[in-house]
Amino acid sequence: MTIFRNNLSRRTLVQNAGIVAGAGLLGLGAGATVQSQPAVPARSNAKPRALALIGDRFHNPDYIRVSLDKVFHELSIPIDYTIQYDQISATLLKGYQLLVILRDGMIWPGGYLGPDAYTAYEQDLENPKTFPDPTSVNWITEEQGAAIKEFVAAGNGFYAFHNCSHISLSSKNYREVMGGAYIGHPPLRPFQVKASQNKHPITDGISSFIVNDEQHYVTYDKDPKYIILEAENIDGLTFEDQGTKSVSGWAYDFGKGRVVFTAVGHTIHALWAPQYLEIQKRSVRWLLKEI
Repeated sequence: MTIFRNNLSRRTLVQNAGIVAGAGLLGLGAGATVQSQPAVPARSNAKPRALALIGDRFHNPDYIRVSLDKVFHELSIPIDYTIQYDQISATLLKGYQLLVILRDGMIWPGGYLGPDAYTAYEQDLENPKTFPDPTSVNWITEEQGAAIKEFVAAGNGFYAFHNCSHISLSSKNYREVMGGAYIGHPPLRPFQVKASQNKHPITDGISSFIVNDEQHYVTYDKDPKYIILEAENIDGLTFEDQGTKSVSGWAYDFGKGRVVFTAVGHTIHALWAPQYLEIQKRSVRWLLKEI
């Protein structure tokens, strides 16, 4: 099992730097390893520990890890990272009290060109007749979705970030606990995020803020009273037939556990917007039932 621990020594990080860089290319198969770690022991009286599944074709795990490290370091909560989507299971989740996911539901076993390949590169250096069109497949199984659902229902937390709503399109169990599903998004452009009218400890006193990010539009499945964040393109720009406004976050109890979704997250400067950083820290604390 590939786990990136945030308590690695500097020497270990340097030794593994080249491998980590390769793992960031995310067309790699699930067998790619960065560092083998023993299973995390079951929790006794230790601090809560988080596991983060990060990175996909469009989201390099490097910026996600740097961003989340800031949040969890300030909270003094240990967090482990993995890119191995196929290892998510009830067994792996034992010993953790919080699961974080920032990745979509797709893998690309046939490879792909991009994601940011220039048109000239495609035309001049690759032959369209011999290079296959990129085709994605879904990685999550219903067994994995059930493991996440049962993990939360048993009393743990699930922080669903940004594009992980896309996973809901291919797993009924996952969607039931995550709470919604991906519709789409426009290109990067500024939009406003603000607290909803529903009172919640995560958003109490939070001012509206502007980010330059992907404004994700999602279908929300639960009671509207659990919506905590809303997004709006205040320049009047729309997305398809979805208008200028979108649901940008929710928080609710699920069984004995808790779920939070916040949609901002395509860039590190958006993740580190001061008001949003505060929301993330409060979300983690709320999920761990500290507030």
